[in-house]
Amino acid sequence: MTLFVAFVLFVGGALLAVFATERLLEGLVSLAQIVRFSAFAVGAVLSGLEAENIAVGLVAGGRGAAEVSLGTVFGGAIFLVCMALGLAALLFPLQVRLPRGVLALFALSPLLAGLALLGPVTPRWTGVILLLAFAGAMIYLVRASRHQQFLLSKEVAESQEKQRPLWKAVALTVFGLVVIGIGGVMIATGAQQLIAALGVPALFMGMIVTPAAIELEEVARQAVPSRRGRHDVSAGNLIGTLLYFVLFNLGLIALLTPVRVDSLVLRLDWPVLVLVTWIATAFLWRGYVGRVAGGVLVFSYVVYVLLHVVFH
Repeated sequence: MTLFVAFVLFVGGALLAVFATERLLEGLVSLAQIVRFSAFAVGAVLSGLEAENIAVGLVAGGRGAAEVSLGTVFGGAIFLVCMALGLAALLFPLQVRLPRGVLALFALSPLLAGLALLGPVTPRWTGVILLLAFAGAMIYLVRASRHQQFLLSKEVAESQEKQRPLWKAVALTVFGLVVIGIGGVMIATGAQQLIAALGVPALFMGMIVTPAAIELEEVARQAVPSRRGRHDVSAGNLIGTLLYFVLFNLGLIALLTPVRVDSLVLRLDWPVLVLVTWIATAFLWRGYVGRVAGGVLVFSYVVYVLLHVVFH
């Protein structure tokens, strides 16, 4: 496979997966409306869903690309906290008051993710624990956000405004699932071929390049609500997405496609995730994430990338 084809697969897969995720959300929201689920609860639960991230993690895990699989969790979460929140704060500083319990959940969830790194291969039993923790976390978040609606993404809100017949809701859901899977295969294949062709360290490709390509849109998802004055929604979506990454996504990977754990993930990526999440929590706890705070988070990401370069 040529370098050009590998690049096209990687970038094309990322674009395709993002597009398909939007269709999947439309289908899921429509199905929830048809069976009369609470619109509020559906919006809260689905606000942090990043199906393309889940697909890439599972496909890469199944193909033995452990670095890419774990990168969708740890690298993706670090990019989310540092770059999505950091750049959004640089552009539009956040002034927000979230429930203290929600912020505590945000700070503690990366610690729980460390359970999956305890052995040379992610233990299946940790997948069960992480998925149960995710279920409990979402129940708590739905209840906590009843009096302060901070969990609602633009995509979910727009989908809730449309009434679709059952056949179309099912078709969108199936289409989204199938195409996301195809996009995940393309990304995983492209990443593996780029590693081989360019000699890029597998862990650098998995933790830095792939998550940035998949999660670039998160910068806009953070910045747009802030620009419109919905700072609580911006911060809430950040928290919901992080919980999906470190509890749901990692739980599925550990349970369904256990992967090898590189020692650098335990020594660098996980500690950095914990650290930057705690830094972000401190800013959110005081109720203001300004340009200085945004600069600190972005600088932290630059240091993280440099550390990966140095260790390789």
